[in-house]
Formats: sequence, C-alpha cells, structure tokens
Amino acid sequence: MRYGNAVVTGITALFILLSVGRDAGAVSDWTGIYARVDKVILEPNANTPERIQIWGAFALASKQDRNSYEPAQTGYLYYSLKPGKEEVCRKEWADLKSVAGTGEILGFGSRDLPTGRLRKATDKPADADVYPIGFGVVRMNDRGTDYSPIRELRALPKAHK
Repeated sequence: MRYGNAVVTGITALFILLSVGRDAGAVSDWTGIYARVDKVILEPNANTPERIQIWGAFALASKQDRNSYEPAQTGYLYYSLKPGKEEVCRKEWADLKSVAGTGEILGFGSRDLPTGRLRKATDKPADADVYPIGFGVVRMNDRGTDYSPIRELRALPKAHK
C-alpha cells in the first residue's frame, strides 16, 4: 500500500502545481470551487448527514472561460449526497467541517461538474444541489497567494447565518 500512497501524493502535488503554482492565465485550472469555509451545518445530523450547508466565501469556476473564476462572494452552498457516492461525500464533508473557521483556503469539485448555486445568507435552504465530487478536498495553505481567486477569498468578510 505504500506505493499506492506515493502515487496519490504525487498526483495531488501535480494537481496543486498545475492549478495554483503558476501564472493565472497559463493553464486551465481543474478546480470547480475555491472556498474559505467559515461554518458547516450538517443535516439532519452530524452522524449520518444527507445534506450540507457550507457557509463562507467562494470563487466558482467560470462556465464561459476555463481560465477564470467568477468574482469571490460570500454566502453558502447547499448540497445533498451524490447517489452511489455517499461515503465519499461524507468524508469530504468531514474535511470541510474540520477547517471551518480557520481561514484556510480549500479547493474542491471539478470545473467539468456543476458547482451548485451560491445562495445569499437570506435564502432559505431548499432544493439542495448534488455535491460535486471531483479531485477531493485540497488545502491551498500558503500556495497561490498571488492567484486571484485565493487572494479575493482572503479579502472577503465572514458570512454567517
């Protein structure tokens, strides 16, 4: 299994280098959503969640341009489990919850999948979007501080319900 972990680590490192450690216009970025997660609400409970509210600041991949992101905005994303991928969803949701409120920037989803609708704080949770399983939840740490989606996320205030 050590070999398998080395491959996963290498692929993850390559993904980060391609998506963040470069000039913003050089290569298409595969990440669907960059996020600063301020708060996570698991529904109906934390033990066996079926839906998640992810509150914070988000930069969603542009649907028109593979090299750009929509301007970062605060609000929340509301997702339901992807059928047949419930375990993967719950693992990623646990990752998102573990960094909530830390100010850390994450990437998740895939540019080739629907990102879901960014909702305003005043919107009631209804009609959850299907969670976009992509390349896992990737921590950006201090990488990409000059990358515009990450820079914009760090500048936005916290969004709370």
